[in-house]
Amino acid sequence: MRLPQVEAATGLPPEVTIYEVGPRDGLQNEKAVVPASVKVEFVRRLAAAGLSTIETTSFVPARWVPQMGDAEEVLGALGADGVGRARPALVPNLRGLERAEALGLQAVAVFGSATETFAQKNLNRSVGEQYAMFEPVVKRAKDAGRWVRAYVSMCFGDPWEGPVPVGQVVDVAERLMGMGCDQLSIGDTIGVGTTGHVHRLLEALDARGIGSERVAVHFHDTYGQALANTMAALSDGVTVVDAAAGGLGGCPYAKSATGNLATEDLVWALTGAGVRTGVDLDALVATSVWMAQQLGRPSPSNVVRALTPPPTP
Repeated sequence: MRLPQVEAATGLPPEVTIYEVGPRDGLQNEKAVVPASVKVEFVRRLAAAGLSTIETTSFVPARWVPQMGDAEEVLGALGADGVGRARPALVPNLRGLERAEALGLQAVAVFGSATETFAQKNLNRSVGEQYAMFEPVVKRAKDAGRWVRAYVSMCFGDPWEGPVPVGQVVDVAERLMGMGCDQLSIGDTIGVGTTGHVHRLLEALDARGIGSERVAVHFHDTYGQALANTMAALSDGVTVVDAAAGGLGGCPYAKSATGNLATEDLVWALTGAGVRTGVDLDALVATSVWMAQQLGRPSPSNVVRALTPPPTP
C-alpha cells in the first residue's frame, strides 16, 4: 500500500491518540439495524488495526436509538476486551450507568448540549436541567473509580439556533468538567466550524482552566472542514481526536449532521506530518471496506476510496 511521504510538520504534537467512535457514533444513525455480531467483529478489527481507544456502544433506551438496543449483547460477546479503560460507552443517565456497571465497564461518557433546542431534542431537557441528570452519573462513576468523558455537542453551530456564542459553549463545558469529568470532547455536530473558530474556542476554554491536555475534538465533515479543523486543534496542543473508521456517522436528532472525520483520512495526514498514531493504515482500510460491504454502500472516506482497487468489470 502506498503511504504518504513523511515530512515532519512543525507545531504538532509528536503523538496523537485517536478516539475511535465508529461502533457507536458511526453506526447509531443507520436505519437498518446492524447485527450485534457485525458490531463485535467491527470492534475486534479496529483493535487489530491498532486503534487503542474504541467507543463501543451506548446505553440509551432502544426506543430512543434502536441501533444501540443491543449494548449488553455486544459487550457480552466482547468479554474482557469490551469493558476496560480503553473501551468507553455512552451513558445518558443513571439507568444507563447501572446497565454499564452490571457489565463491569471502567469508562463511560455523558453527552451534553451547548444549545437549548438540541438539549430538548436529544435529552428532553433544557441546558440547565441537563446538569441535574449528569451530576449523579458523574459522581457515582468517579466514586467507583471509573474514567468519565463529557461530550458537548453543537459547539460550533446549531441547525435551529444558528451561530453558537463561544462563551455559551465554555459555560456548559466548565459546568460539566466541574463535576469531575476526566476529558472534554467538543463537538461540531453539523460540521460548520472553521479553523479560526477552533482556535477561539480552545483559547476560551484554556482561559477558564480547561487546558488542551484535557480536551478532545470531534468534527463532522459536512462542509469538508473536519481535517483542517483537527489540524488547527492539534497546533493548539490538543492530542486526542475523535474519528470514525470509513467516515461513518451522523446524529439521529440533527438531520443535517453527516459523517465523522474518517479515521483513515486522519491517519494519512498525521503519518505524512510525522505524527505517531500506532494505527496500521492497511488494516484500517481493509476494515472500513469490510464494514461498507456490511452496510451495502461505499465508504465516504477519501483515503479508503483512493487506496481501494476498483471492482473488476
